[in-house]
Amino acid sequence: MANIFETLNTSTDVSTTRTVLHEAIPITGSIISGTYQEGSTGTNIKNYTHGMFQSVYDYPYLSSSSNHIFDITIGYSNNSPLSSSSNVQNGKKINMYQQAAQVALGYDITGAIEIFEGDLNVSDDSAQFKEVFFLNFSRLLVKDQIKKGSFSISLGTGSWPTPIDPENVRTITDASASQRGYTAVGATGDWGLLYESPASASAVGCIFYNTGMVVLTSSVFRSASIAADFAAGKEGNFEFTKDNNTDYGITGSWTSLPITASANAIRRRIYNLSFNNAVEINSTVYFCRAPANKFNYSLNPSYTTGSKIRVKEVATDSPRAYITTIGLYNASNQLMAVAKLSEPILKWPVEELTFRVRLDY
Repeated sequence: MANIFETLNTSTDVSTTRTVLHEAIPITGSIISGTYQEGSTGTNIKNYTHGMFQSVYDYPYLSSSSNHIFDITIGYSNNSPLSSSSNVQNGKKINMYQQAAQVALGYDITGAIEIFEGDLNVSDDSAQFKEVFFLNFSRLLVKDQIKKGSFSISLGTGSWPTPIDPENVRTITDASASQRGYTAVGATGDWGLLYESPASASAVGCIFYNTGMVVLTSSVFRSASIAADFAAGKEGNFEFTKDNNTDYGITGSWTSLPITASANAIRRRIYNLSFNNAVEINSTVYFCRAPANKFNYSLNPSYTTGSKIRVKEVATDSPRAYITTIGLYNASNQLMAVAKLSEPILKWPVEELTFRVRLDY
């Protein structure tokens, strides 16, 4: 316990800083599409009995070495043309949509849950996403948030298990969101729109940076020739559905198959996926000052021998000490943090020293 304290002046001796670090997260399609045999105990794809979403791991999920990458699910609003009580898991698909929209966007002025938008003008309801895929990335990868302008996903339109032709993929990014602007509607902070690269006129999804959630409109896989059927409220005729080696062609599966079937459909067509995460490091910097007339002696028993200071060769020399440790105390003189110096620093009456101590959190 120290006997001599130097009080910190909060206005001149304490400052705060914030540093943002970024890490590149590349995820290859081979992992997402099912590197390990699906349906076996060694698979990295986990389905649940509740059937509401599917989880993707980087290694067989039963292994202690596996890491959760993201979850996949689908959903549509209760006023979507796909919504019908006769549909498979209709209630769950509506619940998934409403839960995600409630968390990400909140409520409008009437108290109704907001609808995912393809336009930053929330008062314009002409570009609503009522039928969507959800990709929810784990906090292990996202950290504090996804870096704006760094997200990219490449989708193949082939029919699994036929390998995706790298020359025939659609790349969707938020790269142009910085030019088109971000918005902060809802409780989760900034979100941006996703466009096909090169950026098209219409958005195909949106990304919520703080929560690590990506929303893709179901029509991202729909061909132009069947757009009229979708607008007319028919099944949607998505081009990609296949489950358990049963090919459903372009007949819509969102009404006749469970959520995991559509999760399989988009997962098996992800060619590549990447983004940069962001880690915010908050720091408090303390400038610990040792005045010339203080801290020139040590209470360490080894500091003296035979009542003489070891580091003095001549009795008339000025006292001196070597500083090795700095302690930060609260107002009750209770030790709260300790900083160790890389080497002892000489302190004697002819010098005043200032140590910069940074506390990260």
